[in-house]
Amino acid sequence: MPLQLYDKEKILDACFDVFARYGYANASTNMLADAAGISKALIFHHFKNKKELYLNVLDRCIEKGRIEMGFDTLLENQNFFKAKEKFSTIKFHYYKNNPDLIRVMREAFYATPEELKTEIQDKYGALIANNEKEWKRLFEKVPLREDVDREQAFRLVTLTLDYFDNKYLLELENSDDSEEAYLQDFLKERNSFLSMIRFGIEK
Repeated sequence: MPLQLYDKEKILDACFDVFARYGYANASTNMLADAAGISKALIFHHFKNKKELYLNVLDRCIEKGRIEMGFDTLLENQNFFKAKEKFSTIKFHYYKNNPDLIRVMREAFYATPEELKTEIQDKYGALIANNEKEWKRLFEKVPLREDVDREQAFRLVTLTLDYFDNKYLLELENSDDSEEAYLQDFLKERNSFLSMIRFGIEK
């Protein structure tokens, strides 16, 4: 008899905790089954192997984060740079309140296990490209000098913002500063770099 949806959700929750604590490579099928409180056979009734189980956990993390952070409505009627700062702030608080999620997302996208590289690229490449398309659409409204290539400008800004987002994701979990102090320091440094890009560095 197939497992009920509720049971499947419980399995994903339990396995998320294991992957967050031990990482993909070190999370054995025995550990995953023990955490879920069921047999290995029952886990793999729904997920044919550990890889598929991990990708389902990751799907759930991404969908939950997208909904709870409000990405789909964030870009409506927003200035590009204000939207970027707002999203960074939302993401900061969300990850700060969900430290296990940081560990799972960091491993999946910044330290991808060799066994998962192809699947993650195939599975999430389109999602990442679509997100970039939405940001690019908003960037179209940014007034630029006539001699500035819009595509290159977008790429320069995106590389800078991605650098800071990745930097704070790596530092956030181990930060000893208060949440608000760390956030303000992060935004101050980030915005300083953006100002140099937007307004120039030559006297």
